Amino acid sequence: MSTEVSTNEALFARAQRVIPGGVNSPVRAFKAVGGTPRFVARAQGPYFWDAEGHRYIDYIGSWGPMILGHGHPAVLEAVQRAAAEGLSFGAPTEREIELAEAIVRQVPSVEQVRLVSSGTEACMSALRLARGATGRSRIVKFEGCYHGHADALLVKAGSGLATFGHPTSAGVPPEVVQHTLVLEYNHLAQLEEAFAAQGDEIACVIVEPIAGNMNFVRAAVPFMTRLRELCTKHGALLVFDEVMTGFRVAPGGAQSLYAKAIPGFAPDLSVFGKVIGGGMPLAAFGGTRDVMSQLAPLGPVYQAGTLSGNPVATACGLATLKEIARPGYFDALAATTRSLVDGLVQAGRAAGVPLAGDSEGGMFGFFFAERLPQNYAQVMATDKARFNRFFHAMLARGVYFAPALYEAGFVSSAHGAADIQATIDAAAQALRD
Repeated sequence: MSTEVSTNEALFARAQRVIPGGVNSPVRAFKAVGGTPRFVARAQGPYFWDAEGHRYIDYIGSWGPMILGHGHPAVLEAVQRAAAEGLSFGAPTEREIELAEAIVRQVPSVEQVRLVSSGTEACMSALRLARGATGRSRIVKFEGCYHGHADALLVKAGSGLATFGHPTSAGVPPEVVQHTLVLEYNHLAQLEEAFAAQGDEIACVIVEPIAGNMNFVRAAVPFMTRLRELCTKHGALLVFDEVMTGFRVAPGGAQSLYAKAIPGFAPDLSVFGKVIGGGMPLAAFGGTRDVMSQLAPLGPVYQAGTLSGNPVATACGLATLKEIARPGYFDALAATTRSLVDGLVQAGRAAGVPLAGDSEGGMFGFFFAERLPQNYAQVMATDKARFNRFFHAMLARGVYFAPALYEAGFVSSAHGAADIQATIDAAAQALRD
């Protein structure tokens, strides 16, 4: 063990010597908000403690998976029991079947599912499957939606209406994204134009039903209704990226909410992650039996993974899904989350600060703006400087929100009324400063 002093600053300096930027995922570096990242030493329930012993109320929850809070006894017991039986086999286990059955049982649009290790891997595989199943190359995504760091998805909007995008990362050749069409989220006219011009060449449209990487922005019901109609009309597959929203906003994911508002609504493919792994590296993609039969070893679309269906990860995920399936669980979680968002908005109003917020289930977002944004451009127009000041003021008061304006927040069932009130009180003070 190192003899260096374990302060956040010392650890960050040490990390930067051996890890690019000092972190293993960019947002953790606090680049967007400035300052020094907090290095987590341990976590329990709704809290974590940093290397200096400071406790924080945690509203990122490992970016969504920790819906039960940290260290839930039933989850820990399941993981410990599974680990004692073996860490990895590279062969099938009964637990993989049980997890797949649990997902299929909760999500009517999914008849079969393939387990993988990350949301990026699941989205990448779902797109390959959509292209293989349709025999088409072009895909549609929306500006502000993030579907992992696969090359074809690291793309931003082109210069004109419904134009093809260009790479947003070095190392991605332009020809890799030439078949990726980037549209504006919630823009019906642009959606219509894109399908009128390219509809018969589009393999799939991938969308976050509630976008969590431009904070928290819902897809409007008329927009989603027309998107489903156009995909059906033109033979394109509708892919729901529920890596964040799956088993987080409702038992059946965000698609279950749209199904209540849109008769007969269902995506063709769905991507899940985060909650289904309970904090372990696990994700999945699934759809109808007909589409999923295109995957190897049954069909021509190849996908594989050494650690797919890892026995410890599936144990963790199954234990988590069992706990959140208890009657009334999501009603209580949604009420807690709504009380947080309502309290933040009221604190903003009392301080004379424009603040808008929204939530669904255990997922939420807030913006320093008069009203909720509907797309990426509107998110970018909100008060970033005020958010950064607010973030650090809350951090100083023991509340950890995502260190970037563009990330959604997450509440767990371990967050109690006292935690919510402490957060609202801290916000009221921070907004007056």
